[in-house]
Amino acid sequence: MDGDGKVDRGAARRAELAAFLRTQRARLRPADVGLPEDPLPGRRRTPGLRREEVAQLSGVGVTWYTWLEQGRNIAASEQVLDALARALRLDPDHRRHLRFLAGLVTPTDGAPVDDELPRLQRLVDAYGPNPASIYDAVLDYVVWNAAYARVRIDPARLPAARRNLLWMMFTDAENRARMVRWEPAARAVLSQFRAAAGQHPGDPRFITTVEQLSEASPDFRQWWAQYPVRMFRPATIAIDHPEAGRLELEMFQVRPVERPDLLVVLQLPRHPEDRRRIQSLW
Repeated sequence: MDGDGKVDRGAARRAELAAFLRTQRARLRPADVGLPEDPLPGRRRTPGLRREEVAQLSGVGVTWYTWLEQGRNIAASEQVLDALARALRLDPDHRRHLRFLAGLVTPTDGAPVDDELPRLQRLVDAYGPNPASIYDAVLDYVVWNAAYARVRIDPARLPAARRNLLWMMFTDAENRARMVRWEPAARAVLSQFRAAAGQHPGDPRFITTVEQLSEASPDFRQWWAQYPVRMFRPATIAIDHPEAGRLELEMFQVRPVERPDLLVVLQLPRHPEDRRRIQSLW
């Protein structure tokens, strides 16, 4: 704790990182990492690898690595962390934990989801007859259920290169006509995207999306220039559906633990009558 009795979170994280490194070093023997065993068994006082051996394997200085294990306030780059992960033979889960403890976010954004599509599709299908959809980091549609296609719009009819929530919100005339209060909903989506873009500076997918939408939508161009940033807040939207009539849908957002770069959006009927009207579409 600091002088005011508050927990020093930075110091706590560094202490946890130090403990993690020590335990991972202790679980390895020299033979596990291609080093020769000690000529005199039993003479090794350190369980597992020595600090200098980890430093040698990872290509970092012994003093620097020692400071890291002591919880000193030093920074580690991505390259150094990757080298330490290789030296300590860390599996993917332990690698992610190492990066988290070092204050770096594991880069899962943009990782292929092709192998996960059947599982994700089953997830949104199970939410039927209520609308559900999943998006990636730039809000491209990943999967959606039949209820989403009937109640909102069918993303399959959008051009493949523009099968994206922002493109749908800002350029799809049918969606805009159905939404009772389109502007606050569109601003909310843009504000979330603006916050995400700030976490991915220089990412070409974000840059391209912004450039193309700025050309296609005057509203997007104007609001983007205002630099709106707002995380998701619980909200209810109203839809004037051509067949079911007025629908009120309560919005929920969740993220899979194993894929935090994916966004699951669930739309729950606000009232029993909304539920009956949605079911009438089947």
